[in-house]
Order: sequence, then C-alpha cells, then structure tokens
Amino acid sequence: MNKVQVDILGLSVNPNSQRAYALLLREVDGQRRLPIVIGEPEAQAIANQLEGVRPQRPMTHDLLKNVIDSLGAQVREVVITSIKDGTFYASIFFDYSDLEIDARPSDAIALAVRCQVPMYVDEAIMDEASIHADEIRELEEGSSDEEAPVEQLPATAPSAEPLTLRQRLEQELDQAIKVEDYEAAARIRDEISRLQNPT
Repeated sequence: MNKVQVDILGLSVNPNSQRAYALLLREVDGQRRLPIVIGEPEAQAIANQLEGVRPQRPMTHDLLKNVIDSLGAQVREVVITSIKDGTFYASIFFDYSDLEIDARPSDAIALAVRCQVPMYVDEAIMDEASIHADEIRELEEGSSDEEAPVEQLPATAPSAEPLTLRQRLEQELDQAIKVEDYEAAARIRDEISRLQNPT
C-alpha cells in the first residue's frame, strides 16, 4: 500500500448540523487536504488532546490507550485505508505484530494523537477525495473571473436569466462547501475544470 503521511490542520463545525464536524487532514510533504466528517464526541476527543485538556477521569480514547499500555503493546501508526460509498475506513497497526485493528478514522486519529504516532492516508484515497490547498483558498476567496458571484445571481427571481452550466456548477460547489461535503465539492470542481479546459 502506498501511503501519505498527514497531520491535523484543523476542526470546524458543520453549520447545518450541531453534531457534525469536519476534520481537515494536511499532507505533510505536499499541498493536498483531506476533509472527513466526524461526530461531535470524536471531534471533542481530538480537540481536547490537541489543546492539552485533561479530563478528571479517562474518557473512551484515554481508556483505550491505557489498556494498550497496560498490555505492553505499542501503537505504531494509524492508516485511513479505504473509502466506500462516501464512508472512510481506517486501521490501527501495532509494533512487533501483524495485528491490524479496524476502526473509524475519527477513533483511530483520536488514539494516534494520544499515542503520538504517525497518521497516514492511502495514496488512492488522497487521489480520489483530497482537495489541493490552492483550491481551498480560491473557494474561500470566491471566483476571480468576470462573472457575477454566485451569491448575487438572482436565480429565484421570475425575471432572472437562465443560469449557465458553469454558474449552476459554481452554485452547487458553493453549497457543497457550506455544508462541508468536500467529496461532492471535489467532484464539482473537477467538472468545472473540464469545462474550462476541454480536451
């Protein structure tokens, strides 16, 4: 398996859901970013460890680390191994063992930050689901061409001009980013790119 080392760039709340967060992973030696939607408890577990917050009693991921340590085992690395139907899968690997434990990526990463071990993503997943850092900046700054920004298009007004295909795609891209559906955003981005650079 070809794998890419990543670290955590940040966590952001999904504005359309109080219980979902986007975990943004950054390629260590590159410009790709991989967003993964995770639940609130897992986001809190990761954030607590990154910020040095120590609960009075062990939480689930702290307990798991304590059990691993008590058994004399050591986590070597965690790897996001596959994506199926929009769901990411991960594995936890141990030193001196062929043992591979299936895990949700959020749990694997929460454990990785506690054990201070490297995190990886399979290269095929980075190719399929990542977004380049420059593209994220462009999306945040808005379109730089001469067309009206999507937010200003009077799409719902009765007298509005019909939207071009590119305008519709840009509108869908904006919506995908707002709801932090980065997989859809990547697909729409590729479609816009094909329109701009037909082969």
